[in-house]
Amino acid sequence: MSAAKLSARFGKFIMSRIGKNSIKIPKEVDVSFENGLATIKGPKGELKRKFGNEIVFEKKDDSLELKMKKSTLQSRALWGTYAAHIKNMIKGVVEGFSKKLIIEGVGYRAELRDKKLIVSAGYSHPVAMETPEGVSFSLEKNAIKIEGIDKELVGETAAKIRAIRKPEPYKGKGIRYENEIIRRKAGKKAVGSS
Repeated sequence: MSAAKLSARFGKFIMSRIGKNSIKIPKEVDVSFENGLATIKGPKGELKRKFGNEIVFEKKDDSLELKMKKSTLQSRALWGTYAAHIKNMIKGVVEGFSKKLIIEGVGYRAELRDKKLIVSAGYSHPVAMETPEGVSFSLEKNAIKIEGIDKELVGETAAKIRAIRKPEPYKGKGIRYENEIIRRKAGKKAVGSS
């Protein structure tokens, strides 16, 4: 069923469970809105994000409420999304975000050199990646830890590093997320002998 038909049929009933809840603002965090630009400052840094004018942000003492200007399909869709973005920004400036990648394979390794992450992953040449602003790398044995206050930037950077050499299903060589499970396949010998 299309979005227009859903809206016509259930329009007045579709509500965002995330959007209608007020967002708690910790004492050490400062939140301000000006011309659709949200600025959130905290102990770990500052984040800015531009929002559309479909949703109105109302700040009260230690909480923030999001309200729709007009109940349309688009504003209802964005209501929960904007609330999730604000929550992630608050969490980022207070705690920060991190992702861990594991490198598996003989001769596969990573090193930091001149603000660049250099990954040797079985190619004829090492792959160099600039450190994006707002992200930091740390290395431990066969793991790369990516940390930052912007959730999207941390996730995007981790995905780019993983894309250098995705894990293959036969020997499991490559770069994978820490808790990622690679479904292994049987090789030719194992298939032929059964």
